[in-house]
Amino acid sequence: MTVQALRQPPAGDATKPLDVERIRADFPILTNVRPHGKPLVFLDNAASSQMPQQVIDRLVRYQTHEHANIHRGVHYLSETATRAYEQARISVQRFLNAREDREIIFTTGTTEAINLVMHGYGRRFIGAGDEIIITYMEHHSNIVPWQMLCEEKGAVLKVAPIDDSGELIVEEYEKLFNARTKFAAVTHVSNALGTITPIKHLIDVAHSHGVPILVDGAQATPHLPVDVQALDCDFYCFSGHKVCGPTGSGALYGKAALLEKMQPFKGGGDMILSVTFEKTTYNTIPHKFEAGTPPIAPMIGLGAALDYLSAIGMDRIAAHEEALLAYATERMLEVGGVRIIGTARHKAAVLSFYVGEVHPHDVGTLLDEDGVAVRTGHHCAQPVMQRFRVPATARASFALYNTHAEVDALVAAVVKVRDMFA
Repeated sequence: MTVQALRQPPAGDATKPLDVERIRADFPILTNVRPHGKPLVFLDNAASSQMPQQVIDRLVRYQTHEHANIHRGVHYLSETATRAYEQARISVQRFLNAREDREIIFTTGTTEAINLVMHGYGRRFIGAGDEIIITYMEHHSNIVPWQMLCEEKGAVLKVAPIDDSGELIVEEYEKLFNARTKFAAVTHVSNALGTITPIKHLIDVAHSHGVPILVDGAQATPHLPVDVQALDCDFYCFSGHKVCGPTGSGALYGKAALLEKMQPFKGGGDMILSVTFEKTTYNTIPHKFEAGTPPIAPMIGLGAALDYLSAIGMDRIAAHEEALLAYATERMLEVGGVRIIGTARHKAAVLSFYVGEVHPHDVGTLLDEDGVAVRTGHHCAQPVMQRFRVPATARASFALYNTHAEVDALVAAVVKVRDMFA
């Protein structure tokens, strides 16, 4: 397979809506799989989106023409693989509009990125009596690491509340800041509710108190344009498998000045400049945080996925998904006995719901019989479930390849569940 043989993504035109059928043709799984003999209606994108043929082809090309370990080899394959790997870093830099490519740290996903910041920044700069601010709508990955840090250091975790619609109560968030506040970590988009937080304001509030802030962008990067320079966040992280890339890939953006002050998260090969039994000298960023042989193929696939989305245009993707969510919300509200969990004014492509008194796991099982794939459970956001007094929800989440007809299929399947338990 040559470079020229790789299939190109559909070119974006900001003035035109998405050609969804053209885009769907890029995703072979949408036609290759027929669960229970039914057409696949894949609405579990907040957990993992599907990969287009362009990303699959790029992975195959690496494995069949470029595979070698990177950075330390001087032979042809090693140099080829290194160029492909570092080109993927540039793709992430461009996708986030980071100032420099050295501000992009490759990770296995959002969870590892947050833990990297907790260990590298938090363990070095946060101590007893210091306070860390998060919000009530965080994913467990943006709760547990900070709890671990607080337990170790004697720090205090402060939580900004949300209202009955699932919106952050910004005034309460602002009140949490004081002289003891040393860090904030907030989500850009809630994975359980779809709420889009006023992220620029949250960042500005933190900075007005001299507090660095991390943004969990796992649910934002698939759906919204992200510009870390315009946001002025200190850290931003996301997962590759939610942006049409491979599992085991992701990235952390960090301002260079902060990354240079941080201690490494892991020790081992490639994060060093020199090692003696008396002392180790660490490598420069980003390599200081990328110990050992990295997941080379997934990162190259991640770069291809971001290039694919960028070619289509994130603004166009956002507009398409916003229209899908509005249509799905309207249609679901027409179904008696359905309660939508999360009704914020500004939402991304997530629709969490409860059908009568039917447990969401049963809802998900019955929807699957009609080929409709949704996520059920607490979505690694148990505090959110507790806030809305439900054990779990069924969650439909949309991507660029979903259609209005698939929304109709979802609603028809929900009606069947409702009638079955009526």
